[in-house]
Amino acid sequence: MMTGSIPMGEWLTVMVMAVALGFDAFSLCLGLGMRNLNRWYMVRISLLIACFHMLLPIIGMQAGFYMSSLLGQITIIAAGGLLLLLGGHMIYNAFKVEPQEWRAMESIAGSLLFTLSVSVDSFSVGISLGMFHSNLLFTILAFGLCGGLMSTLGMILGKYAGSKIGEYGEAVGGAILFTFGLMFIF
Repeated sequence: MMTGSIPMGEWLTVMVMAVALGFDAFSLCLGLGMRNLNRWYMVRISLLIACFHMLLPIIGMQAGFYMSSLLGQITIIAAGGLLLLLGGHMIYNAFKVEPQEWRAMESIAGSLLFTLSVSVDSFSVGISLGMFHSNLLFTILAFGLCGGLMSTLGMILGKYAGSKIGEYGEAVGGAILFTFGLMFIF
């Protein structure tokens, strides 16, 4: 829904969710950056993540608008449950014992697959926000900006840090989404 003025509560909710999704991109790109990538590959990955962080919420929000028109008030509980599941999954993935392998392919197809997998969570969040009829333009710009900037920051820090900070970024993002899910339900 496109409106001129954005209520403060909606603005804050969208920004916090954009940062939470950005933490997921940050943590994955931190590990990717440790592979000593060249600058142009880092730019390509960041731009693709930003684009997918804008495209997937548009699709998700349209699905959410449709679902809310069909289901009415039940969509609030469904949206909260979706955020609970997504946040819980992100937290679980952050603390898995299995070692993560980075298969950063230099090809365009490999870049597209990697960035799509990083950005797919924004589709689910888009569905939740669509059920609440969130401002579409503001949401996609916030998601794209946070996703692109945080992925760039992750790759730059990964290139220079070489430490294991990244595994906790996804957990922080998951905890934020989980908390919003609880707020929507209760």
